[in-house]
Order: sequence, then C-alpha cells, then structure tokens
Amino acid sequence: MRFDPATLVYNDAGLIPAIAQDATSGDVLMMAWMNAEAVAKTLETGRVTYWSRSRQAFWVKGESSGHVQELVDFRVDCDRDCILVTVNQTGPACHTNRRSCFYTEVQDGAEREIMAPM
Repeated sequence: MRFDPATLVYNDAGLIPAIAQDATSGDVLMMAWMNAEAVAKTLETGRVTYWSRSRQAFWVKGESSGHVQELVDFRVDCDRDCILVTVNQTGPACHTNRRSCFYTEVQDGAEREIMAPM
C-alpha cells in the first residue's frame, strides 16, 4: 500500500505536529510542524523538512546551521494526526544550541534547566 500524505489529519492551517526523536538514544529532540508538501519532501529526500509558521516557508533542518536531521524512520500515530520521525541528528536540535528543545523540567511547581547549551 502506497503512503499518501493527504491521508493524514491536518489542523485548520494545514499543519500536523511532527516529533523528532534520536534514533540511537531514543531522546525526544524537538517538535515542529509539517504540511503535506513537507511530509512528501521529507520522505523523498531523507532530510527532515518542516514548515516554519513564522517565516511561512519550508525549513530543511540543518540547511543553514549544519545541524542536520537525517531521516531513519517515519511513523504515523493511530489517529493519523501526529508524526514521529526518528533521526540521526548532527549537532544540537534546538535553536538554543541544546541537544533537545525539552531542556526545562518542572517539579514541585518549580522549573529548572536540565541541559546546558552544547
């Protein structure tokens, strides 16, 4: 059965959340948005491509920073409204220069940074 990006459930803006996970460690690296064309580009090229809501343009991860996400596996959740991409990540995934965007922990009502920039 051939995969068709149109079968995914996109929000009113035509976007679907995509979670990037490190293929080796299993660490969750980041969450960003894709539209149908970004999904297709990701699958065609093996370079994870997102849709930048702020720039209103495609964002090939690592294109300007060199912090590339090479696609290892592409999965769709049971409701078809979220994507999980497992990747080989070169350098930090976060624009703050951290390995993961999830570097803030909340415990007992307080938050703290648990990961320093690389």
